[in-house]
Amino acid sequence: MSMKKYKPTSPGRRQLVIEDRSHLSKERPLKSLTYYIDKSAGRNNLGRITVRGQGGGHKRLYRKIDFKRDKLGVIGRIDRLEYDPNRSANIALVVYEDGEKRYIIAPQKLQPGDKIQAGPDVPVRVGNHLPIERIPLGAFIHNIELKPGHGGQICRGAGTSAQLVSKDRGYGLLQLPSGQGRRVNWKCSATIGIVSNSEHSNVSSGKAGRTRHLNRRPITRGMARNPVDHPLGGGEGRSKGGLPRPPSGRFNMGKKTRNNKRTDKFVVKKIQE
Repeated sequence: MSMKKYKPTSPGRRQLVIEDRSHLSKERPLKSLTYYIDKSAGRNNLGRITVRGQGGGHKRLYRKIDFKRDKLGVIGRIDRLEYDPNRSANIALVVYEDGEKRYIIAPQKLQPGDKIQAGPDVPVRVGNHLPIERIPLGAFIHNIELKPGHGGQICRGAGTSAQLVSKDRGYGLLQLPSGQGRRVNWKCSATIGIVSNSEHSNVSSGKAGRTRHLNRRPITRGMARNPVDHPLGGGEGRSKGGLPRPPSGRFNMGKKTRNNKRTDKFVVKKIQE
């Protein structure tokens, strides 16, 4: 995938860098696999803001993605690659031999016309979905389950993948994009390959208006607020208010905030490269 730059014909165009989507289908998404979702603008059921910086945005059709890949042993053909406004990765429309159609997250190097499968005995090939127990060491995988049969939960964003480092005593050790290691039951399934659209992080909106279309509102710096509104607010002129933190006062740099004792046993310290 390549990036697209424009001549600086206006201030908004000068900084604009977007993805080149010329290889994606221009057709509308499949109607039977889409539905509209209501916007919340970051408000809860009481109308109070619980997530800052959300609001506006273009109306979107949600595409139903097959994260479970539970159509075992049936060969599917990639019909086309599509853009999905609800995620950073591209998606692929799969047509199975029995006529059923499903959307999946498209990995890199997957092209229209390619054949994919899911199941314990399928070959290790990009786009195929199989249990971690059957995946060779060193393979890069995405759309990884954390519980058998629950569907892929991690490594679903653009350009992400985990590497299978070892297998032992019913678990596979994965090196996640963060460098952290995690033990996953080897009965859990994953898809071979790296998620497509790896240059998504290089996108530059160019102007505030394009960002507003993505449902993002401007956020005032904490230092520029009043003391009642933010832990870093207040002071005469510019003043440093200590360690960076959100309005809740919870530290977000230098202090670990993970608190999930139920899954602590599966998390391994960073794997040295």
